[in-house]
Amino acid sequence: MSGKTKRCSNRAAQALRSRQSALGAYYRRMCARMDKPKAVTAAAHKLARLIHAMLRHGQEYTDRGQDYFEERYRQRVLHNLAQKAKTMGTQLVPSDNLA
Repeated sequence: MSGKTKRCSNRAAQALRSRQSALGAYYRRMCARMDKPKAVTAAAHKLARLIHAMLRHGQEYTDRGQDYFEERYRQRVLHNLAQKAKTMGTQLVPSDNLA
């Protein structure tokens, strides 16, 4: 199958744009990185992987929401920055002053 995205109006994109779910947050983050058709394809691929995991393992999908997704993303970014700083021989110091 081709990996190219076709130009068309997508109802899934319209639904993900306004949803306050983890998948909607993922879609919006991908839109910031790439163009919208590719972000739709990425979100659809993530959804397909979720459905495959549910069917394979017989698990229920529980959406933990946009806040949970954003916090996990923030922690992942901070961890990666700390690792980069460690390889450069420096250390990150947390600050209480958030502007």
